[in-house]
Amino acid sequence: MEVPRRHQPSSFTLPLPKPASSALSPLGALEQISKKDVMKEKFQETEDETADTDEFEEEIFSTEEELNASVFVEAHAEISELLDTNTSAGGKNVKRSSQDSFSEDSSISEERLAEEAEEAKKKSEEEEVAAKEREAQRQMLAIEELVQSERNYIRLLEISTVTIKSNLQKLQPPPANLDSMFLYIEDVIDVSSRLLSLLDQKQVQPGDPLFLKTLCDSFLSLSSDIEAAYKEYLANYTNITVVENSYKQKEALWNEIVRVIKASAPEVNATSLSFFLVMPVQRIARYPLLLQTIQKHTERTHPAYALLEHAAHTSIALNCRINEYKRFREVADKYKKTETLSIKDKINRLNTHSIAKKTARLSQQIKHETGIAPKLVDEEFDALEGFFYVLEHGILELLENVETYLHHLQGFLACKTEEFDLDMDGEKAPICYKEITTALRQWILPTFEKRMRTLIHKPLCALRDLLVGPRNLIRKRLDKLLDYELIEAKSTLSYEEQAVANTYRTMNTLLLNELPRFNGLALQMIWSMLGTFSCLHKDLASDMEQLFQSFAQQLPHSSLNPSAFWKWAESAVLEGAGRLETLCQSVEDTLNAPAIQPLSPSSRRRLKQLTDKHGSGKIYKVMETVVGSRDLDLNLARGELVAIISEADSRGDKRRWLVDAGGRRGYAPCAKLIRYHQATEDPPPSPHLTPPDGVTEIRRHSYTPESRPLTVLSRPCFQILAAYDFTARGNHEVSLRAGEPVRVLEHHDKRGNPEWSLVEARGGKRGYVPSNYLTMVPMGTGPPGTYQPYC
Repeated sequence: MEVPRRHQPSSFTLPLPKPASSALSPLGALEQISKKDVMKEKFQETEDETADTDEFEEEIFSTEEELNASVFVEAHAEISELLDTNTSAGGKNVKRSSQDSFSEDSSISEERLAEEAEEAKKKSEEEEVAAKEREAQRQMLAIEELVQSERNYIRLLEISTVTIKSNLQKLQPPPANLDSMFLYIEDVIDVSSRLLSLLDQKQVQPGDPLFLKTLCDSFLSLSSDIEAAYKEYLANYTNITVVENSYKQKEALWNEIVRVIKASAPEVNATSLSFFLVMPVQRIARYPLLLQTIQKHTERTHPAYALLEHAAHTSIALNCRINEYKRFREVADKYKKTETLSIKDKINRLNTHSIAKKTARLSQQIKHETGIAPKLVDEEFDALEGFFYVLEHGILELLENVETYLHHLQGFLACKTEEFDLDMDGEKAPICYKEITTALRQWILPTFEKRMRTLIHKPLCALRDLLVGPRNLIRKRLDKLLDYELIEAKSTLSYEEQAVANTYRTMNTLLLNELPRFNGLALQMIWSMLGTFSCLHKDLASDMEQLFQSFAQQLPHSSLNPSAFWKWAESAVLEGAGRLETLCQSVEDTLNAPAIQPLSPSSRRRLKQLTDKHGSGKIYKVMETVVGSRDLDLNLARGELVAIISEADSRGDKRRWLVDAGGRRGYAPCAKLIRYHQATEDPPPSPHLTPPDGVTEIRRHSYTPESRPLTVLSRPCFQILAAYDFTARGNHEVSLRAGEPVRVLEHHDKRGNPEWSLVEARGGKRGYVPSNYLTMVPMGTGPPGTYQPYC
């Protein structure tokens, strides 16, 4: 379809503007040039819109362009002429105006750039302020989280230790080892409560800038206490899990425990004790995270930034030390245990690995002893080990002495002489002594014994038990050292060899760190107990002095001056000690006097058999029951007769003798054997002269009152001689040589047995000898210088 064309007028004239207004002024040209870029940008924005114009509009605009083109061609000549006329006249003015326009345009662009830069700066400042506000908000949230979580943490721990624990203790019967699960948790609660109290004392809110400094100062001041509390708790946490698992194995008990936990803390929804008791383990590891989060959202220009950085590093180092301590404790707990295994259990534990390991250790030890391989020497550890063994020996010796002391004290208290009525009514001094003794035995000495057991004996026993752990660790360290020496020279280690090396280094480091502290504390305890021992005796002397002063006026010689009194007291004590010694000797002689019991028919047959086979000098008697504890040892009853074959065993030990027990042969301790002396009715004939015929009926012992006529003076005189050699077996007997003259004091022992006689030998020695070892000879046949004759 053909588009109708616009009607063409017959004549068309283009009204030209005036020269002043039609021509572009230089300033206007410059403004168009300066706005060129702006227009270009706007044109670029509208380019997409104009591209969407429909085809009809394009035809219309094309028609108009044709008309405008014809008009511009006609007017071009007139405009060019006008410009030529004005060019010469205004050339200079155009040049000057163009320079002004360029300077003005540059100033405008600088102002615009300055405005844009200022706007960008303002925008960046606003963004920085907003970022700072966000960081401050995050910092405050992190601080509030630390404080609030600490409060909730303490609240839950208090619920577990106060409410739940008390309710569990009310169960019948209460769970075993319940207190061990809550061990050291009170210290954890205490140190966390102190941290919050330090924050509350400053009365500073989390939003205050001073709060961060207060928080860091409080944490750093309590860091050592936090470490001490948490490291012990974490080291004991393994025991907590063991105890809880033992509860879970008993279904009824565990259901009751869960019921108590839910009833005690319904808002928590906990189903086990570990829900609460694991919180300290998690809390100590969260401190570095919270402090690092606060540090991340804190500006470096903040006054407390350096303090916050130090607190964060301290929390990390604190966790590392706690982990190291826990690892050392696990190694120590593993190797310091003393296992009492039977031979069967030890055999069951044997396998190829253990046999190979022990063989390698033994081989390495032999190489050390023979000098084939050098021994790894650690002088520091060797000094600590030697001092430990010296302390161990001293502690055991001191404990043995204290126990002996208390044993003797108990024996003294058991002898209650004041309970016996000695018929001393009316005698003033003995009554005072009796009252003093009663007070000593019923009040002073029992109190002294109780204090001795509490302050000396009980701590010594505890210290002795503490020696077991370090002793086992030292022994295990030697085994691990031998294993370590075998792999030390290797350039590359396997996983098992690396574990062996790590175990040795851990044990060595543990002993080097802990053994000096143990030695120091043990030595301090020994000195403290010795000082306590002295103070106890000082108090005992003070109590006894106070007791004696109350009776001093009633005792004799109380009116003497001090020097005379002490002189009298010393002489009285020495005199009483002499009488006591005489009494003790008399009692000992009475108790130790030999008593010959008649032998049974079986014993007589064995005696004859052993005497015929080994001789009378080899016959010994068993003084105490012998129970064999080693190979080839005999079991012998008290009073049994044996014959000595050898006075040493096969290894040369002279404490074990080889004996013949009438058919059985074996070893017996020589300390329980004593030489047997049989008083025979018909001893071998005496080598000395026999008495005359008139006195042949007299018995050959020291004293026979029935056969000695005291009124007959014409009877010949005789003297008593030893017919045979006799060796004393104790202090109550006296040794004699054959032919030695003696003086008979009693013809029987203290029990009236006539087979033993009390004699006085040369040198004034007194003691018992068998009566049939004595003979009586005439006065003239004895050796010169004999004793008083027996007439």
